[in-house]
Amino acid sequence: MYKILVVDDDADMNAMVQEYLSLKGYEILSALNGETALNKIKFAPDIILLDVNMPKMDGFEVCMKIRDLVSCPIIFLTAREEEQDRIKGLEIGGDDYLLKPFSLKELEARIKAHLNREERAKKKSVIQYHDGLLIDYSAKKLFYHEHELVLTSLEFGIIEFLSLNPGRVFDTEKIYENTGGYDSDAESRVITVLISRIRKKIRKCTEQEYIETVWGIGYRWKK
Repeated sequence: MYKILVVDDDADMNAMVQEYLSLKGYEILSALNGETALNKIKFAPDIILLDVNMPKMDGFEVCMKIRDLVSCPIIFLTAREEEQDRIKGLEIGGDDYLLKPFSLKELEARIKAHLNREERAKKKSVIQYHDGLLIDYSAKKLFYHEHELVLTSLEFGIIEFLSLNPGRVFDTEKIYENTGGYDSDAESRVITVLISRIRKKIRKCTEQEYIETVWGIGYRWKK
């Protein structure tokens, strides 16, 4: 049984999500504030639903505090519509973003998509590239020789998707659909930002370019 941590200071919203997901067969952990959420991490949830607009410690701060402790997917739940907020959430380690009010069926679909992706990742092995770059799909980590390049879950998801399809060109919408869960013009724009961040992290170790830009089309992993 998958374990889901629901973090939302709106007691009614929290209870509604808990009840729905419990009926779908999930084990539910609940927190009404950021401090309680930090304490619930020790129960090792498989996925976290994290409200952004909470008093004292908002969802962004919670995410930054726990991202080094957990590798499970984090889905932000929020009423904030600004694109910059979505980009910030993904850059600090979130994996998806669902705007309130949302459909419980869509929430469940996104949860299933992320959990299925986690299961597929566990079955993958390690790829070693000749110049020292190593992708560990099981641990969801990237290394250059013995040095780990610290990535967010979504950044690793981009590398995972592209590297498993070397030479194929994908536009930002398709990359987001296969790493963030859903096709969305707004969310897909963050892919460009995240690929830039990935390149900067790799360039600290090597000048080799792994992700190529195909102008006017998208990106591909260099063969």
